[in-house]
Amino acid sequence: MARPLNSVRARATLAATAVVCVALVAAGFAVLAVLRHNLTGRAGLEAEVTARTVAGSQDALNGRFDRLDLPGDGRVVQVVGSDGRVLSSDAVLVGRSPVADYARAAAGVTAPRPLRSSPDSTHAESTSPAFTAPARYAPVRTGAAHTVTPVEDHGRRGRGGDDRGGSGGGTESGDDHGGRRGGLETVPTPSVEDDTPRATPTPSTPPRGEVGTGVERRTITATVAGATHDYSFAAVQGTSYDGRTYTVYAGVSLDDEQATIGQVTDSLLAGLPFLLAVVAAVTWLVTRRALRPVEGIRAEMAEITGSGDLSRRVPEPRSGDEIARLARTTNSTLAALERSVERQHRFIADASHELRSPIANLRTQLEVADAHPDLLDTRDLVQDVVRLQNLATDLLLLARLDAGESPAHARVDLTTLVHEEVAARVGTDRLPISVDLGDRALATTGSRTQLSRVLGNLLDNAQRHAASRVTVTAAVEDGAITLTVLDDGPGVPPEDRERIFERFVRLDDARSRDTGGAGLGLAIARDVMHRHGGSLTVGGAPGEGAVFRARLPDATGPGDEG
Repeated sequence: MARPLNSVRARATLAATAVVCVALVAAGFAVLAVLRHNLTGRAGLEAEVTARTVAGSQDALNGRFDRLDLPGDGRVVQVVGSDGRVLSSDAVLVGRSPVADYARAAAGVTAPRPLRSSPDSTHAESTSPAFTAPARYAPVRTGAAHTVTPVEDHGRRGRGGDDRGGSGGGTESGDDHGGRRGGLETVPTPSVEDDTPRATPTPSTPPRGEVGTGVERRTITATVAGATHDYSFAAVQGTSYDGRTYTVYAGVSLDDEQATIGQVTDSLLAGLPFLLAVVAAVTWLVTRRALRPVEGIRAEMAEITGSGDLSRRVPEPRSGDEIARLARTTNSTLAALERSVERQHRFIADASHELRSPIANLRTQLEVADAHPDLLDTRDLVQDVVRLQNLATDLLLLARLDAGESPAHARVDLTTLVHEEVAARVGTDRLPISVDLGDRALATTGSRTQLSRVLGNLLDNAQRHAASRVTVTAAVEDGAITLTVLDDGPGVPPEDRERIFERFVRLDDARSRDTGGAGLGLAIARDVMHRHGGSLTVGGAPGEGAVFRARLPDATGPGDEG
């Protein structure tokens, strides 16, 4: 029983669904991150606007913190002095300690702004109370860490000036200046009018009657009206006309933002299974349609294998894609296999016929010799035995060639090979053979035995059909050697010039057992030439003889010239 994942459709569907699932989850996380960032930024901006509005109000700048009109529409606002006391707060935070204390204003009275006066005559700088700078530690902030740096003591510790004076307690304050957080340090300076020491504003402490340009935002979990929520707080510092510094903390609840993110998350989680189901269904249908031709090819191949009918072909889709090319290749393979099987069947039938005739003759002659010893003709017996021997040798060579036997890569001297082959035939051939190879040495690479067999088969064919002469010539052109065997026989008709190279094919005038061979010589010669990287063709004018041209690669070296 097949396993579920053995199907290509199942694996493709599972892989596509998994990839889409990962992509959707990653996209969902990205969307949620961007949405969270935007909503939190919007809440922080709203908190900053609220803090600046409160810090820049006339009541705050005049120091009347108990008269501040604080917004109550879900926003939390506290005004904290430099001593950490809550100067003003929402109704939900009355009597509580500071809900946030991460940007406390610097202690002390800040020096008046140059060339500016208070719009409130009751808070003019000429009536500012005398101030004795307290000895304290000036805070220096680097990132979120707090370090305390001692400052030289210029007076007593504690509060100075009137009841609204700053505390001597030092906490963090200020923004980045020059690549680092600058420390807030209050240095007592004598007043020009009454010699009262005053505080010199640091870069992070706004001058009198102004709101600082810097803002610090943080997300804080705070308990407000008995409920704990996440708030986006913004801290803005200001300085009243009388020189007191304060920090306004404004917070906006993140409940709405978190609810929005939760709704979006729930929507994404609810839609994810539906999207994955759609992807899986579409992938399943598409792959089924795409693989339908493959199933047709498989079914047809199974029927061809079962029936053994190699003439059948698999269906070829018209899509022109990889499956169509697979079908065409399969049909080409089936066609080659059909030709091979037909060739093998014809070869077996022809070989059986060729072997049956001499074997029957031998049996008949031996039976006659057994019955009448005085009538035995040994010459016919020898011819039949030689015929059987040659046929067995040809069949063995063809079997080796069909098995893919590669020829050797030894260097073969064709000039010597031709002369030796012609000399060995003297006295046995019907006609003399003339040789004209020129003055140049001829050499190629391959099997000397197989090339000698090719030349012998060509000479046998020429001797069988020639009228009066057989000639062997050679020529070298375009990096190849062409050996030509000519005879003055009837020649080969154009329509038969390819058929004669088929196995067991003999023309009508070569059917005689005495003069005709088995029809394997030329087939063997062409197969050998192809395996040596050459070719064998036949030409000539009809009635004027046949011209066989054997073309081989030229391997003659420079030292062989001459």
